[in-house]
Amino acid sequence: MHRRLLPCNATHRPGIRGRWIKNTLRLLRRVPVKGIVFKLLWNKHTQTIGSFISVVLLWEAAVVVFGIRAYILPRPTEILVTLFEQSEHLWKAALYTSRSLIVGYLIAIISGILLALPVAFSKFMQRAVYPLLVVSQLVPKVALAPIFVIWFGFGLLPKVMIVFLLSFFPVVLNGIVGLRSLDPDIMNLTRSTGAHPVDVFFRVRLPAALPTFFAGFKLASISAAVGAVIGEFIGSDAGLGFIILTANGDLRTDYSFAAITVLTILGLILYYTVELIERLVLPWHVSQRIEVSAG
Repeated sequence: MHRRLLPCNATHRPGIRGRWIKNTLRLLRRVPVKGIVFKLLWNKHTQTIGSFISVVLLWEAAVVVFGIRAYILPRPTEILVTLFEQSEHLWKAALYTSRSLIVGYLIAIISGILLALPVAFSKFMQRAVYPLLVVSQLVPKVALAPIFVIWFGFGLLPKVMIVFLLSFFPVVLNGIVGLRSLDPDIMNLTRSTGAHPVDVFFRVRLPAALPTFFAGFKLASISAAVGAVIGEFIGSDAGLGFIILTANGDLRTDYSFAAITVLTILGLILYYTVELIERLVLPWHVSQRIEVSAG
């Protein structure tokens, strides 16, 4: 009587299984594990986070080593504790400050674009209006803040005016430069094709000026956060600027630094929101392509 032979899986055979394991190990040795681990641990995000952590650790160590008192320079851990303890008050103050910050910034963006267009294309506007813009930036905005309080009271309007004045000029200046910096050869080429001036503006000149416009938008976002807190320093009974002012008067430096931290976060949110919009609107620009390839 013959015994029936059952089929056996090839991987259960000792010879084939040994070769399979050797081939797998050989393939694993070819994988650049060190390179992958290095990229995961050392990329553009970890470099940024690592730099912030290094500064915080050095700050903490300096306060402890040199015995600096808390009312002069608190430790970052103390500021973090205050952030959690006063989170409700800081959140309400951040919402109050963000109103003047966003409203003033948007008004500066819209009015800056509308004024950059005639100044860039009109010789009369360049001679009559542009010098006035330059002179207006020489006036210290902190000196104007009390006057705005006298004129407009302690409401939202004087704070919006300060944010507007600090954010307006970068938008106008970068807009003018972007609209006037188109290569003359490109303009001659468009004229030779018989293109309509409106089509030239929207299809050639405006796309070429958008990167410079966004540079002005990002500069304006930084100035807007400064303007918001200056307005609250002069005349306000709420907001992050008011908390910083009163905390310094009470020698609660940790509370003051906590409010400064929240204000910094607001400014970063506004800045990176503009940068995100720039990436969505200008994926074709060389700056975006270089950043993607470098990352």
